[in-house]
Amino acid sequence: MSELMLTLFNGASLGSILLLIALGLAITFGLMNVINMAHGELIMIGAYVTYVMQNLFISYLPSQYFDFYFILAIPVALLVAAGFGMIMEFSLIRFLYKRPLDSLLATWGVGLMLQQLARSIFGAPNVGVKSPSFLNGGLEVGTLLLPYSRLFILGLSITCLIGIYYYFYRTASGRRVRAVMQNRQMAECLGVSTRKVDLLTFAIGSGFAGVAGCAITLLGAIGPALGTSYIIDAFMVVVVGGVGALFGAVAGAFGIGFFNTAFEYLTNASIGKVLIFLLIIAFLQWRPSGLVTSRSRSLD
Repeated sequence: MSELMLTLFNGASLGSILLLIALGLAITFGLMNVINMAHGELIMIGAYVTYVMQNLFISYLPSQYFDFYFILAIPVALLVAAGFGMIMEFSLIRFLYKRPLDSLLATWGVGLMLQQLARSIFGAPNVGVKSPSFLNGGLEVGTLLLPYSRLFILGLSITCLIGIYYYFYRTASGRRVRAVMQNRQMAECLGVSTRKVDLLTFAIGSGFAGVAGCAITLLGAIGPALGTSYIIDAFMVVVVGGVGALFGAVAGAFGIGFFNTAFEYLTNASIGKVLIFLLIIAFLQWRPSGLVTSRSRSLD
């Protein structure tokens, strides 16, 4: 029973990490149909922002305030990554809407440039980010020890999901975004500024990538190539969940997390990764549109 509980927790933990990584991509790719291959580099930016905040607190503030650096790094990473996203959208992406292959190549090039920029500023070797003291150790549940860092990432992903849901479904600005994504021409006829909506939506997706990068620093060292190890998983979650469906991304992230953990427990890490890819291929043969299908009059 303890092994089963630990496997379930590991699956939920991996699913929360995948969800946090894929939330931003679910907006830029799922809602805007932009294949943003630089999403991983936006995650990297969030991670390096956390590293810079750590060094600033170490250099300029007393040691008793050190733990606050991580709490402050989360909104700062969101804003910095959103700023990079706005620059990308204004200077490049806005010319490539409805041109998916062009956007793929262009954002891939942007990602390579951001990686080289990170190497020039921080160096090629990986750097470490020290966790705040309140995230050290774990919660004892019977014979199990649940790490506080994993529990924090789980809570952060749920908080981000609630924030996105509230914005898109409970605010006037979010309703305008959904209107533009479902029927751009009708939204323009009703006076919605689609250019502002595009800019804001891409910035929001990029900002949540920065938050994911901040959380990933709790899992290990970070480096310029950090994003390349997560971009495939992020696209996998969005495609399995259903393009344009936020709650599909939730189901896809936790489903992949649980199955991946189960396969690794029954076999090993390498074979488990192969099995999860085979399972996804088989699933997409059965449901090519993913778990959740978005329907609107413009699609019909």
